[in-house]
Amino acid sequence: MNFKNAMLYTEDFKFVPGGFSVENGKFCDVLIEKEDAVDLKGAYVIPGLIDVHNHGNSNADFSDGSYEGDVKMARYLASVGVTSFAPATMTLPYDVIAGALAAGLRLKKNPEPGCARLLGVQMEGPFFSEKKKGAQNGEYLRLPDFAAFEALYRNSEGLISIVDLAPELEGSEKFVEQAKKLCTVSIAHTDADYEAAKAAIDAGVTHLTHLYNAMPPIHHRKPGVIGAASEAPAVSAEIICDGIHVHPSAVRMAFKLFGAERMVLISDALRCCGMPDGEYELGGQQVFLAENVARLADGTIAGSATNLFDCLRNAVRFGIPKEDALRAATWNPARQIHALDRVGSIANGKLADFVVCDEALNRRAVYLGGEKL
Repeated sequence: MNFKNAMLYTEDFKFVPGGFSVENGKFCDVLIEKEDAVDLKGAYVIPGLIDVHNHGNSNADFSDGSYEGDVKMARYLASVGVTSFAPATMTLPYDVIAGALAAGLRLKKNPEPGCARLLGVQMEGPFFSEKKKGAQNGEYLRLPDFAAFEALYRNSEGLISIVDLAPELEGSEKFVEQAKKLCTVSIAHTDADYEAAKAAIDAGVTHLTHLYNAMPPIHHRKPGVIGAASEAPAVSAEIICDGIHVHPSAVRMAFKLFGAERMVLISDALRCCGMPDGEYELGGQQVFLAENVARLADGTIAGSATNLFDCLRNAVRFGIPKEDALRAATWNPARQIHALDRVGSIANGKLADFVVCDEALNRRAVYLGGEKL
């Protein structure tokens, strides 16, 4: 199929007028106009978004270990323009994590029509600090254990694309040195000081999970994790842009501190995403959703109830240039889960997952493999 008269978001991270074609589910002839083509009448065409930190939606959670639940999650994501994802586990027993990975692997190997592509998994827990566990279940916290991680990684056929840890924990540097050979290693749920964070980064950490949240704040005499990560060019930083977890000013600050080339927009969405106010579950704990805010019984803010496409629009509303926000929701997350060869941009040979929008990024249509949903 051929398309013409579009404003394409290109690998130069800007919008360029032109057309494109789709053959066998992949992009071809990008920026080439053909007469026999669907006229998009100046619409904006962006790559399908990629959420590398998403727990669930539609009353389904990846940690449930349910293939049917994963399909439900993936179908909702595709419907809102998130065409690829790496769902996140929780701090849970290893056998529960293994069950979630098994269900995820089944969906990756047997993708369902109309569903976002499951490209990997972020293993969020159990190697976290008790002090900064946030909404993670403290009962299952563990010290970094490479043997346990490697078993989960091997048994899931390498499905884990990001593994998180608190670098102040005993054995963390050795864990990073070993795990970085298998996947991206990220700092998360940590009370680490600057020195501990820098040591982990020097050992091979290249990612920072939900910047600002569940970590010490920046202090001029204690720069901490944020200071150490910001000055390390290889480290990218996730940010939850739901307007609740991070103030708009702090979002703007993050893009200035790390640069658009290192920011990764995420949803950190829970099973309550796309659902009405009420009581839900997260890692064995009660979560209460009210007015788009999800909290534990003690008032702790849990994950979000906002999908990544709305987070993208929020970022633009907060003052992030549209082109920069799009990079942080497409190219950069694809890079962090080592999927840039398949997704993350509109380029010849990549999967034709794209969203047709107006200039304000209001969705008009979503395409998976060149097929309209």
